[in-house]
Amino acid sequence: MNIFLAFLFLGLIQGLTEFLPVSSSGHLVLFSKIFGVEESLFVSILLHVATLLSICVVFWKDIWQMIRHPFSKETISIVVATIPTCIVVLCILPIVKSSFAGGLLPICFALSASLLLLAEIFAKRKGSKEFSYKTAFFMGLAQGFAVFPGLSRSGTTISAGIFSGAERKKVAKFSFLMSIPIIFLSMLMEIYEICTGAEAVSIPAGAIVLAFLTAFSVGIFAIKLTMKITEKAGLKWFSAYLVIVAIASLFI
Repeated sequence: MNIFLAFLFLGLIQGLTEFLPVSSSGHLVLFSKIFGVEESLFVSILLHVATLLSICVVFWKDIWQMIRHPFSKETISIVVATIPTCIVVLCILPIVKSSFAGGLLPICFALSASLLLLAEIFAKRKGSKEFSYKTAFFMGLAQGFAVFPGLSRSGTTISAGIFSGAERKKVAKFSFLMSIPIIFLSMLMEIYEICTGAEAVSIPAGAIVLAFLTAFSVGIFAIKLTMKITEKAGLKWFSAYLVIVAIASLFI
């Protein structure tokens, strides 16, 4: 497949799957293997930055309020979530980079499926509590481990929030907002490694730009729809889908 067409499709996949608990990075690795194009942590982070901009466009009012009120509960909750994420990621980063070869995809997809199913069962049995700093901390901890492709970031963090007893709607919104600082920090780290020659990028710049713009534009139109689906649809349906993808990834 033509590399520009392949990266156009990867951008489309990122824009659509970033807002569903199915692991956008896992889908990027999976389809990169199918298309026979190079996939790396750099490409994954770059496309996550594209959808991060989509989040900023949709949630600009919330972000602006946090900037205006840096000591509000929501802003402090973001900080509380970001700290454990950074600690976990720094500890497991060497393993994470090697996982983008795709060897762990079946395991991570299956783990995501299990977490979503358990969260669905737990949510029906337990009442909703007020969103707390404890919930933010556990969601941040979960986000740190969710950097492995196939382990859904939104699915893992939402599951962690539900396990802590918080309301699903508030947990889902916070899951997207808490991704902003960690994706930004990840991008800065990747830029540093590329500039210092620690990581080489051999993908044509045009293909990267095309994928970036596609993910960004698709993300803007898809985010509200997909958040409604995430809120109203049972997590068990996403769990069933991930089981299918986990099985399929064994043969790719």
